[in-house]
Amino acid sequence: MLNRVVLVGRLTKDPDLRYTPNGVAVANFTLAVNRPFSNQSGEREADFINCVVWRRPAENLANFMSKGSLVGVDGRVQTRSFDNQEGNRVYITEIVADSVQFLETKGGSQGGGQGSSGYQNQNSNFNNNNNNNFNSNNNNNRNNDQDPFRDKGEPIDISDDDLPF
Repeated sequence: MLNRVVLVGRLTKDPDLRYTPNGVAVANFTLAVNRPFSNQSGEREADFINCVVWRRPAENLANFMSKGSLVGVDGRVQTRSFDNQEGNRVYITEIVADSVQFLETKGGSQGGGQGSSGYQNQNSNFNNNNNNNFNSNNNNNRNNDQDPFRDKGEPIDISDDDLPF
């Protein structure tokens, strides 16, 4: 049997952090997850999925994320039921998150709905900086073209302290 859910979406409101009588933290939140297709009007629709997370991840979510924050959830689907005050049976289906990943910095969703394209731009800037560093290291190696092992032909003396394991 397999019951696994992976979601990426935005918080529709600030997480609701509470504590059980035993002191265990629990946070309820709703994710807005875009559907992968457009409706007949050409507009993208979203699903609003109720989620719950427990213990330390619940406290981290409430402390560091707020309405509009982009998060990733890895968890499972759970259905529970209870009798309400009128005596009717109420069924609740929700995602119980095993982990919640913060996909942008706090306040990163502010400033005009930057969305995922802003996140990708940050990554491409990171990659460009790495390529620049790599190229400058290659230029340094060309300028300093001395092979420390050339013309020796002897075994290298390495102490045990130099080994990384």
